[in-house]
Amino acid sequence: MSEQNKRNEQQSRPSRQSEPYVRDLREVDETQLAVVGGKGAQLGALSRVEGIRVPDGFCVTTGAFRRVMAQAPSIDDRFDRLSRLDADDREGIGTLSAEIRRIIEVIPVPDDLAADITGALARFGEEAAYAVRSSATAEDLPTASFAGQQDTYLNVVGPAAVLRHVSRCWASLFTERAVSYRRRNGIDDRTVDMAVVVQRMVFPHAAGVLFTADPVTGNRKVATVDAGFGLGEALVSGLVNPDVFRVRDGKVVDRAIAVKRRAVSALPAGGTGDVPIDPRRQEEPSLTDAQVVRLVELGRRIEAHFGRPQDIEWCLVDDGFRVVQSRPITTLFPVPERDDRENRVYVSVGHGQMMTDPMKALGLSMWQLTAMVPMHEAGGRLFVDVTPGLSAPESRAGLLDALGKGDPLIRDALETVLGRDDFLPSPPETTPAAAPGGPPAPGAPDPIETDPAIVTALIERSRTSIAALERDIRTKSGPELFDYLLEAFEEHKRVLSDPLNLQAITAAMESTWWLNDKLYAWLGEKNAADTLTLSAPDNITSEMGLALLDVADVIRPLPDVVTFLRGVEDEGFLDELAKLAGGTEARDAIEGYLDRYGMRCVGEIDITRPRWRERPTTLIPAILDNVRNFGPGAAERRFEEGRQKALRKEQDVLSRLRALPDGDRKADETRRMIDRVRTFIGYREYPKYGIISRYSVYKRALLEEAERLVAAGAIAEPEDVFHLTFQELHEVVRVNRPVDPRLVQRRREAFRAHHALTPPRVLTSDGETLNGAYRRDDVPAGALAGVPVSAGTVEGRARVVLDMARADLEAGDILVTTFTDPSWSPLFVGIAGLVTEVGGLMTHGAVIAREYGLPAVVGVEGATRLIRDGQRIRVHGTDGYVEILP
Repeated sequence: MSEQNKRNEQQSRPSRQSEPYVRDLREVDETQLAVVGGKGAQLGALSRVEGIRVPDGFCVTTGAFRRVMAQAPSIDDRFDRLSRLDADDREGIGTLSAEIRRIIEVIPVPDDLAADITGALARFGEEAAYAVRSSATAEDLPTASFAGQQDTYLNVVGPAAVLRHVSRCWASLFTERAVSYRRRNGIDDRTVDMAVVVQRMVFPHAAGVLFTADPVTGNRKVATVDAGFGLGEALVSGLVNPDVFRVRDGKVVDRAIAVKRRAVSALPAGGTGDVPIDPRRQEEPSLTDAQVVRLVELGRRIEAHFGRPQDIEWCLVDDGFRVVQSRPITTLFPVPERDDRENRVYVSVGHGQMMTDPMKALGLSMWQLTAMVPMHEAGGRLFVDVTPGLSAPESRAGLLDALGKGDPLIRDALETVLGRDDFLPSPPETTPAAAPGGPPAPGAPDPIETDPAIVTALIERSRTSIAALERDIRTKSGPELFDYLLEAFEEHKRVLSDPLNLQAITAAMESTWWLNDKLYAWLGEKNAADTLTLSAPDNITSEMGLALLDVADVIRPLPDVVTFLRGVEDEGFLDELAKLAGGTEARDAIEGYLDRYGMRCVGEIDITRPRWRERPTTLIPAILDNVRNFGPGAAERRFEEGRQKALRKEQDVLSRLRALPDGDRKADETRRMIDRVRTFIGYREYPKYGIISRYSVYKRALLEEAERLVAAGAIAEPEDVFHLTFQELHEVVRVNRPVDPRLVQRRREAFRAHHALTPPRVLTSDGETLNGAYRRDDVPAGALAGVPVSAGTVEGRARVVLDMARADLEAGDILVTTFTDPSWSPLFVGIAGLVTEVGGLMTHGAVIAREYGLPAVVGVEGATRLIRDGQRIRVHGTDGYVEILP
């Protein structure tokens, strides 16, 4: 007999093992999810909460499910085939999941298991009506609710019907929607078991759903109640619109009473059906205000027990409320943890840094340790508390102005908060207002002379500091390494906070704004600085894109190398290049590029992201696009074309100004400001390059330490350290102890769950998420509004690109993506325009778009969803909107 058959036989034996197949609901709690599934565990826990009434019942455990499944070995083959299907293959998933359900539904319930179930029914009333409800082990979880993915059957009467519906619940683990949902959430079908909850049926006057936090705004202090007559299925199925009540601080603050013409009720012969409501009652509220407030009070008790906002299903019967389900609200964006209960306003760091993806634990902690201002984590993202600066009248205007120039939507969201007179606390005595991700905003440093030598000196200071870091860190390991890194972080911040560094950055931004404001006022010309800053010197990010054109110049005449690169998948391809004709030259060109820029990558503020040096295949699509779309010498040609265009623009502007009243003064001021912006705007990109260069050094040292931990058996693989904070990793090394693998697994699961959350631009301590709105009347109907960041108008094919490594661009294409940090710059040389969902006037993508003369609109909400790949669009980079063309 095979081992699998032995296991099947053992599982199908009617033996009494340690766990019974039937458990009373009052015997279980949230710690027994593996035995009774998510719904059963939650209901058992609810039955222990003081004042909460849960209908009596029992659970058929996951052990019973596994025993029944063992009687159908043919299911294993279906699982294998199912695991090989793509998550979007609805037809394939539908076919296989239907086969699995049919197999399960015809398996007879073993006699002893059937006896256990009918025995439990006898205790609660054998001929009573029951609700038979699925309870999977991957259900009602903090990170994935699985709401509605498995089946529930109401008003089931008699033992035979209950047994039949238990089998149907087992089978419903494999509905097409449940299988697809698990696939999207990264859950293996084989790891999920199904329990079944059997409860005494209640026949309510009204029923519905209570959210203990507003599911739309995220506000934790506002509860929302949806209610209707009869069973709650009328609301779930969309048969009727619910009455909606909003409650705050124990009072109903808003209500909308729907016309309810029908309800779902239990039928005398079993099951449910919809019935008409007496016309005299159709416009009556299904709950009184007092009942709503009482329900919310019960909900707050449940929320306190589980420690997070809940989505609660309830029924109102003659003597009060019954709770029939409670699950976490998984769609809410988390709130930063604080020790006090003061109202707070947080601004997203990711929107300023053009990286709104979640970060792993090490990445979060490293950015916090090296940032210029305190940062708070929520949902795998970082936020800056701007409450002090926003509360104080003397700093508020400067803060709003600085943040608004970066992203007008952030400013609008903050003004929405300011419009609520009772939210912000009284201003503190001192108000250190800061802009997210950067230096303090309102207190601008003293101006400096317009001198290119300043930029040269700053770049040299940065290089010297990084060279010292690379030299000194080589001799450090173990606890000594971490002590050294803490010192290095202080040097990191010292370099960034150098007054000369801040003065240069400020000069770049203020001269840009001056030119745009003055030339619009004097000449009626919008965004004139966009052209005047073309091909500015010392821009490390634009140089990075042009340098890849030089790499393409080396590779273009080498047909064997081009053919080889088209098929590359292995990260070790550089070693293989030397075997090809001309391969050594190609390898040297790519290696030279990586030596200068290999520390960069998409999402580079997260130190755990693989750098180009670690994953050089990321660059291949851009190199091949450059080979196909450009001729030799394109980099030098493009830079000179931009420089000449800027020079012509300067001459044009100055001559037009001199023709105005007081024109000589205006022209002289403008010429000085043009010199100033061209001196400093390129340096605007260098501090970020310095940060990421230092990050590359830190990461190499930490990964070497991780290799030592693997050798010592402290972790399973080097990348496990990415799921530890810097402080935790320091402690592991200091005390020489192994890492708890469960912690790593929890962090890995949390990171995956954070991908499903969309970070807001502004977040309050109440949990309210605000993204702002454009208050504009100059956008044509149907156009998508955004921030104009690089002048000009261009029409072309939209290429929606979410992964730089998969970009396939042709000359004239318009790049549409969520965000672009400096690592996207190599793609900019080959496109005609840019549209992003995130960004502002001085974010990196905007700066480089202007540098290359690309019409660009950023901050276009939902751009990658609303614009389809391949559509023709028109980008109005001067006026800040995008038209989707027929």
